[in-house]
Amino acid sequence: MSTKTKLYEGKAKVLYPTEKPEILLTVYKDDATAFNAQKKGTIKGKGEVNCTVAAALFKSLEKSGIPTHFIDCPSSNQMLVKAVKIIPLEVVVRNIAAGSLSRQTGLKEGAVLDNPLVEYYLKDDDLGDPLLTRDRIFLLNVVTVEQLDILKEMALKINQHLQEFFNRCQITLVDFKLEFGLDQQQSIILADEISPDTCRLWDQNETDEQARVMDKDRFRKDLGAVESAYSQVQSRVLATIDQAN
Repeated sequence: MSTKTKLYEGKAKVLYPTEKPEILLTVYKDDATAFNAQKKGTIKGKGEVNCTVAAALFKSLEKSGIPTHFIDCPSSNQMLVKAVKIIPLEVVVRNIAAGSLSRQTGLKEGAVLDNPLVEYYLKDDDLGDPLLTRDRIFLLNVVTVEQLDILKEMALKINQHLQEFFNRCQITLVDFKLEFGLDQQQSIILADEISPDTCRLWDQNETDEQARVMDKDRFRKDLGAVESAYSQVQSRVLATIDQAN
């Protein structure tokens, strides 16, 4: 690990510089937060699980033509990534009604949507990451019309790939959050992570509404067995990757 001062520390990861300015080192933490950091805790082994799962999914997406910031993993909870300028939008893709979508619309949790829903949230903790309309996005001058169209196109393509992948893991991809960045060529690439922290995942082998949860909702809702759920996701993802190779 670099001995230099960290560049940035978020809720789940720390970024460090490396000897090459175009490459950063991401260290995944075991820290867990929910409800915009109002709830805090620790999930033992979470950093390793999320790093391993994210690396596997990034590599799988790269093979399908989705550019990502992933380079390599020097250790189980560390990832070398391309330095990007993060676009301050969280792109959320929903396949099934759950969480805030159910609370805000009255849709019953578990209702399958006719088409994937793509939403945009301002990446700003102080404001509570508010949901944005298309016009508000342009009012804030966050991205151009062309860039927003690219984000939606990429998000839907990622969703299709991940749905098929997780189905092979016998896991239902309910919804998930994506973050994107601009690389040195000003091209949009997938950044951040894809993991049980950023996805809502349901075990297809479980019919009980609580037992099926395999993601951070176990921490949010105090369902217990958080570590084992994360570990199960990791095991299934890696097994599916091995089967494909």
